[in-house]
Amino acid sequence: MSFLPSDQTPLNQHSLIAIELWLRELGAEPSLNDRSVWNWVMPRWSAQIKMEKEKLLIVWEKGGKKSQCGFSYGLSRHDVQAAITQGP
Repeated sequence: MSFLPSDQTPLNQHSLIAIELWLRELGAEPSLNDRSVWNWVMPRWSAQIKMEKEKLLIVWEKGGKKSQCGFSYGLSRHDVQAAITQGP
């Protein structure tokens, strides 16, 4: 049983602890150097997830190429998760 709000809840309605729990459930791990950065390694790509003041910034890396996208905290957790799991 998850202690997260509904996945339709916007990220700005999640506590910091809930966002960190969600990132852990995805398989991301916190950076040792920066508490706002999480690293997520998938079989075909990796991503750095950074909790910025105004948005969640995702920087994907695949085959040495990087791409990035920012997601407003006003978006639902479901929508953000669907977008970031698609990868680069």
